[in-house]
Order: sequence, then C-alpha cells, then structure tokens
Amino acid sequence: MQLEQEMEAQNFWEDMEHAQKVMKEVKNLKDTVSAYRALQQKYDDAATLIEIGYEENDAELLPEIEEGIRSFEAELEDMRIRTLLSGEYDRNNAILRLNAGAGGTEACDWVGMLYRMYCRWAENKGFSVETLDYLDGEEAGLKSVTIQINGENAFGYLKSERGVHRLVRISPFNAAGKRQTSFASCDVMPDIEEDLDVEINEDEIRIDTYRSSGAGGQHINKTSSAVRITHIPTNIVVQCQNERSQLQNKDKAMKMLKAKLYLLKKQEEEEKQKGIRGEVKEIGWGNQIRSYVMQPYTLVKDHRTNEEIGNVNSVLDGNIDPFISAYLKWTALKS
Repeated sequence: MQLEQEMEAQNFWEDMEHAQKVMKEVKNLKDTVSAYRALQQKYDDAATLIEIGYEENDAELLPEIEEGIRSFEAELEDMRIRTLLSGEYDRNNAILRLNAGAGGTEACDWVGMLYRMYCRWAENKGFSVETLDYLDGEEAGLKSVTIQINGENAFGYLKSERGVHRLVRISPFNAAGKRQTSFASCDVMPDIEEDLDVEINEDEIRIDTYRSSGAGGQHINKTSSAVRITHIPTNIVVQCQNERSQLQNKDKAMKMLKAKLYLLKKQEEEEKQKGIRGEVKEIGWGNQIRSYVMQPYTLVKDHRTNEEIGNVNSVLDGNIDPFISAYLKWTALKS
C-alpha cells in the first residue's frame, strides 16, 4: 500500500513537471507571436506616417518618422537574433562565474566592475539575478562571484561572454598613476533543471563546507552551510552558498557540476569529430576574448568578431548587446 502511494506521488510530481514545461513552451510561443504582431504594427505605423508626410509635405513629421524607424529596426534586430538561439539549452537561465586573474587588487576590482556590468545588463533585459557564491577581494572588489541570471534565452545570450576579459586603465590603486592591465575570466553554463544522465563517482569528488561570506548579508545568508565540490579528475570546482541549508547548497552545487561535466563531454565529442584539440587557457596575456581600454584612448573590442564600441562607460553600464549580436552572427556563419 505504501509503495503504491509513493509511486502515485512520484507520478504526480512527474506530471506536474511535464505540465510546467509545456506551459513554459506555450508562453514562449505566445510571446514570439505577440512580438511579431507588435513589430508588424510598428512597421505599419511608420509606413503610414511616411505616407502622410509625403501627402501633406509636412517636415515636422520627420523626427517622429525617424524615431519610429529606429525603434522598428532595433526590435527587428532583436527578433532576428532570437532566431539564432537554437541551441539545446539556449532558452535556459544562465549561471555565470567571474574569477580574478593576473593583476592583484586591480583584477579583483575588475571582477567587481564586470559583476556590475552583467547585473545592469540583466536589469535592462528584465531578468532577475541571484548571487550563488561571493568572495571579497582583500583590499577591493571581488576575487570571485557566481550569479544565476533568470530570463528567457539568458544562456543563449550570455554564452558569448565565456572567456578572458582584459582591462587597460590608469589604476586607482597605483600611487604612480601608471597604466595597468588586469584580467578576469568569465565562465557561463546553462541552469539545467532536469536530472542529467551524468555518472559521478563519489571517490572522484571532494566536498568541503565553509562559512558563507558576502557583502554584509545583503547578498548571502551568513551561515555555515556553504558547499564547495571539487571534481578531482577534471579539477572542476563548483560552489554554492545562497540556499538556506547545507543540503540545498549541496544539491545546487551537484547540479552545477553535472551541467559542467555534461557540457565538457559534449565539447570533447565535437572537437574529436572536427579533429580539434581543446586547450585550457590561462587568465592572462594573449588569451582575452575582449579588451576594455580606458587609457590612452577609449575602446572596447571583441577579438573574435572585431566588434568595437568607443563608449567604454556605456558598455560597463550593461550595453553589451552589440557584442552578443555580433558573436551569434559570427558563430552562425562558422557552423
């Protein structure tokens, strides 16, 4: 009798999970249709204004027409980019981890700047941000931070950010006022909700628990429940201290580890098929995917796509969509 009840309960929760996935897919389809209809309406409105302007020879309509066309082009580009997000987990939430590299205190400050940049980008997109793990720098900034960005296609967008980011500026921590170069690495993976078929041998992992740390409890619960899991064969390390209990942190960390091992396995299979051998890059010179130069000139350049923006402050305020768009087009042309 008890076994039957347990099976019924399990079936109930499996049905609920399936229903939630179906409802999420239905919502995504409805949102796509709504976006298309709104875009069509913008096109019609702009065309009507142009027609009226010609008929009445009214130059005062020009600013309104130009604004309508700019708005239409921006939304059309956004919809076009969405069509490139066809990867298996592109629709998923994203887990993003930043680590300070070469540059000492300056590198920790650089991680803090990138953390703010991605939070601002998420805010502009209407996405939410959860801080999963947080380690302060000794003097300033952050040694590392792991955040989860929740929103439709979050991973699809942010997979473009995986790699080493380089900052060149006059360091506020250098009394001589000299230019300094700092590095930080960004790792991005999807938040995969389903249980992946990834076997993990308990003898191959090390689980450490430690006291949570963070900015005065504002981001992190200050309890002794934080969990760090190290996968010894690959040296992959995942950490979580955001949940209320050690068990919940362990479950979240194991999910993250499974996702990273799953992606690693897929990458190795793809590289084997293409005859490409992957390499682990250090967080330092020559390995950057993007450079942010603040002195002696201002320029942000992506070294993969050659996309450039001269307004560094705008980029650091979260305006990274041009780089994301260029990367998605670049990868689409490569495939």
